[in-house]
Amino acid sequence: MSRPALAAAGIFAVLALAIWQIPGMKFTAWLCAGAAGVCLLWAVLCRWAQTSRRGKVCKAVFLACLCAGAVGFAAIEAVLIFQGEQDHLDDPADAVIVLGAGVNGTVPSLALSTRIDAAEEYLSRHPQTPAVLSGGQGPGEEITEARAMYDALTARGIDGGRLLLEERSTSTAENFAYSTALLRAEGFDTENGTFAVVTNDFHCVRAQLLARRTGLNAFCVPAELPLAGLGANYYVREAFAMVKTVLFD
Repeated sequence: MSRPALAAAGIFAVLALAIWQIPGMKFTAWLCAGAAGVCLLWAVLCRWAQTSRRGKVCKAVFLACLCAGAVGFAAIEAVLIFQGEQDHLDDPADAVIVLGAGVNGTVPSLALSTRIDAAEEYLSRHPQTPAVLSGGQGPGEEITEARAMYDALTARGIDGGRLLLEERSTSTAENFAYSTALLRAEGFDTENGTFAVVTNDFHCVRAQLLARRTGLNAFCVPAELPLAGLGANYYVREAFAMVKTVLFD
């Protein structure tokens, strides 16, 4: 059984090197590298189990943990995909919070561009609803993510008077903390109101979790990435991010 495992390790290692060259797919490359390591470890355990009772026990424990992890991962992915496919474009809200994503200089990244598209569609359907554009300035960004969203939305005809800029946040948790404070300062009832959160589909579950931690009653308006492979990469990464958020944040 060790030879197939060694072959699989080699395949995953090659995939990791190839995928590493694709922009936006670094996490999948690391995942393939991790899978190669798991296959190597399985090969070692299979060889050990042939000569040692302790090896057989370790092999069985490793297999049980691997199966439990796979089941847990599948369950999380099912929830992420289900929530990411919900359509709330016609649901009313007191205000919208658009979560920022990367900006390349002054140009919105692909993830941010899709969020801008979804925000434009929601705001066009609800012309009286204001929005908080939330996102600070990070490495490689010449303007804040909030300013990039503002420039794009106003260029498409959205009234700038409806848009509030939150330009300090550097994480999703800060997005909600600072946006909530800004909404309260503007007179919104953040304890009893309903708020729409625009973010990418894979991010909806974690965004709603963090919104609830801030005290907001929020639903998600999902923005879908146009490339299936890139979307799958982020959905897989998000499962690990969810575990981190639930257990450690």
